[in-house]
Amino acid sequence: MTYEVKSLNEECGVFGIWGHPQAAQVTYFGLHSLQHRGQEGAGIVSNANGSLRGYREKGLLSEVFKNPDDLDKLAGKAAIGHVRYATAGTADIRNIQPFLYKFHDGEFGLAHNGNLTNAISLRKELEKQGAIFNASSDTEILMHLIRRSHNPSFMGKIKEALNTVKGGFAYLLLTEDKLIAALDPNGFRPLSIGQMKNGAWVVSSETCAFEVVGAQWVRDVKPGEVIVIDDNGIQYDTYTEDTQLAICSMEYVYFARPDSDIAGINVHTARKNMGRRLAREFKHQADIVVGVPNSSLSAAMGFAEESGLPNEMGLVKNQYTQRTFIQPTQELREQGVRMKLSAVSSVVKGKRVVMVDDSIVRGTTSRRIVQLLKEAGAAEVHVAIGSPELKYPCFYGIDIQTRRELISANHTVDEVCEIIGADSLTYLSLEGLIESIGLDTEAPNGGLCVAYFDGQYPTPLYDYEEAYLKSLEEKVSFHIDHVK
Repeated sequence: MTYEVKSLNEECGVFGIWGHPQAAQVTYFGLHSLQHRGQEGAGIVSNANGSLRGYREKGLLSEVFKNPDDLDKLAGKAAIGHVRYATAGTADIRNIQPFLYKFHDGEFGLAHNGNLTNAISLRKELEKQGAIFNASSDTEILMHLIRRSHNPSFMGKIKEALNTVKGGFAYLLLTEDKLIAALDPNGFRPLSIGQMKNGAWVVSSETCAFEVVGAQWVRDVKPGEVIVIDDNGIQYDTYTEDTQLAICSMEYVYFARPDSDIAGINVHTARKNMGRRLAREFKHQADIVVGVPNSSLSAAMGFAEESGLPNEMGLVKNQYTQRTFIQPTQELREQGVRMKLSAVSSVVKGKRVVMVDDSIVRGTTSRRIVQLLKEAGAAEVHVAIGSPELKYPCFYGIDIQTRRELISANHTVDEVCEIIGADSLTYLSLEGLIESIGLDTEAPNGGLCVAYFDGQYPTPLYDYEEAYLKSLEEKVSFHIDHVK
């Protein structure tokens, strides 16, 4: 299977609730808040008096549940939901979650955010033992491990399975009588617990969903924790003591919504701090600051405040455009970008513009935005990136698993600057990123995973080790014409 990075994308978002008479409807609203984490498919599994039922389909949440009775059919007091972006496995409907299993001795719903680094070898071993997989994603592996465990207790089986899988994962498991949440030993993916006024417990990939459903944040799920929620309340347990905090730094840079808090740090505040630090590291003269909508607006605000330059709306995003990469010709793809983003000539004309963006993956989007600003009359365009150079793959749940099309893996900063047509290019330093986020921890790299920038992975790569080492040795041929 060939793999092509079109942009940065999070794999998915999960939401669960226990103890609400309209659990499926609340889950829908929770998932709507997480739609930015996955747009390829969505689904909900509900628990109605101990009987599980589910519905899933490709498309946005509003397209999947387009009829009011779609949710009515999922009546019950508990539910889990999932919005998907495919990293491991294709966008086939069989990979859309939550998965629903009906065995002779129980029913289970399973949703997963992340990516297992030993999924290939586990799947091969399970298939040799007779396991039959229905999907190509790595999520099914956990259920096979649970069912094959010889541990006498159900929670013992789950803990054994959680200790067998490796990588980044946040799991939600719905049974006939409980909701279970679990986080990997490094806490790569965010997962938080909240409670509603009626006492219902909710679990979500991001805290922004709590505000929408009327829940109060209680606390984050800790690395290596497994949480059990049932009619008796909530119980906190661990499945391993071998933990080391390494939150995905790109959650703060790009993925999470600005109104979410991760490990006690507000995402908007972290991005503003990145912008302030970036302004201190910026060495050029300019007239105005322009943020690239939408994820870079917080960083642009911080940059403007620190530099004393006006923060102007020099770029406007059309929120109602389709994805540009599906267009059949290069000309139409270029037109698609113009439909999605417009430069405001009256704002940028004759100005030396600092264009603040969150990251550069392949370089082509940056090149087109620089071109838009210059065509609108900008005298100079200085690109300032609120993160370090993105040089290495991610194997914990982001769709970057090759260095082949990462522009910074194949070119110097000066070369990238020339390729994108900018007058200068400044990246935030790695130290600046870590200090800007400012997690209160003694863990390495300030409790963050920054492997995308320095190539130092906090865990073994297992099935990806050989491919990763090979990618470091390859002389990669990179052509701007090949990228989106």
